[in-house]
Amino acid sequence: MKNENSDIYFLTDLLQFPPADNANSEGLLAVGGDLSPERLLLAYRSGIFPWFNEDSLVLWWSPDPRMVLFPKKIKISKSMRQILSGTRFTLTRNKCFKEVLEACAQIERGGQAGTWITDNMKEAYLKLYDLGIAKSYEVWEEKELVGGLYGIDLGHVFCGESMFSKVSNASKFAFIKLAQDLERLNYKFIDCQLYTKHLESLGAEEIPRKEFLELLEAEV
Repeated sequence: MKNENSDIYFLTDLLQFPPADNANSEGLLAVGGDLSPERLLLAYRSGIFPWFNEDSLVLWWSPDPRMVLFPKKIKISKSMRQILSGTRFTLTRNKCFKEVLEACAQIERGGQAGTWITDNMKEAYLKLYDLGIAKSYEVWEEKELVGGLYGIDLGHVFCGESMFSKVSNASKFAFIKLAQDLERLNYKFIDCQLYTKHLESLGAEEIPRKEFLELLEAEV
């Protein structure tokens, strides 16, 4: 249902979204609905993601432009190449998703008060992990979990949700390893959602939403 006084759609119990390119200038598309695995998977497959605060209704976004990383364009500095080939960090995949989720929720981020990874979000993404749809990369320094990331695996696109780092370069290590894995598997891109200088430094770029949606729809 569309609010007559705005371009924002209010979702009902029906499992559907308006077209992603109907989002307003800030990228906000819809309000409401739930965080069921079925709705979340439909959202990601449609170029839409949830992002909201603890005391807010569920907000659904599809920004224009969209930040993505094409795996073959990953930028690896000389110092990071040394770290990647060294023994400081070790990597695991999908071994402690819940711990990565909690660490991403707890990490302090400049300019943000609190976290968008609410208890409801945690519960929802744990269900997606149990279904094999949500994935995590974990970075270890000796036996300590020092960094990682998680996201949604669509089979041809990886939708990155959040990263954390307790020591320098740990999340960067995870992100580069993810990009290298996805390049070998012929994934189209990593959906990074929104621009940050950190992501740009790693090779991510902004593309028009129209192009993003076309690439997302083309599964082969």
